[in-house]
Amino acid sequence: MMTSVDTDLMRVLADPLRLRIVTLLARETLCTTHLVEETGARQTNLSNHLKVLRDAGVVDTEPCGRFTYYKLRPDVIATLAGQFADLAESARAAADNKRACP
Repeated sequence: MMTSVDTDLMRVLADPLRLRIVTLLARETLCTTHLVEETGARQTNLSNHLKVLRDAGVVDTEPCGRFTYYKLRPDVIATLAGQFADLAESARAAADNKRACP
């Protein structure tokens, strides 16, 4: 049973804009233009966040003419969800464990 969570991935997803991007990409594959429209972020700022998500393996890119589309990698999110599920199960199992004070 795993009782830890991928902290690097958590840091990547902890940023509100990156989490918003991931949420949007969970619904559909979008290009940068769509993401700018949906988030209201500046294109340069958005591109920097997309690079972080790409480098972390959270999203894949798909070139389409002069545009780049971004697609969420559900396996990465599922792995993280599984780590949290394992952590919750460990907490349930240890609910009655209490270390005595010296």
